[in-house]
Amino acid sequence: MARLSSVESLKRIRETVKSKKAKRDSLKAIVMNKTIPPEERFAAQLKLAAMPRTSSATRIRNRCVITGRARGVYRKFNVSRIMLREMVAGGLIPGVRKASW
Repeated sequence: MARLSSVESLKRIRETVKSKKAKRDSLKAIVMNKTIPPEERFAAQLKLAAMPRTSSATRIRNRCVITGRARGVYRKFNVSRIMLREMVAGGLIPGVRKASW
């Protein structure tokens, strides 16, 4: 089981990303637009850099919804490889079964 503090930290990061997404996207659009004068683009870049680091979507880490494990998480199921194996063996995931040949 993952530390509860890391799971709660991830929740806060997700909330920050969600709340700052619109502002961040608008600043990125200004920075990437080549028709805008360089001074305005640079000002937008400084504002973007001044925003909190946790407002970036790349800070989000996929975690297992059951154990909180951060590594080996399957995106389709949001479950770690270990829990996925146990769930498949127990028949808890419909349409999936352990391979045998």
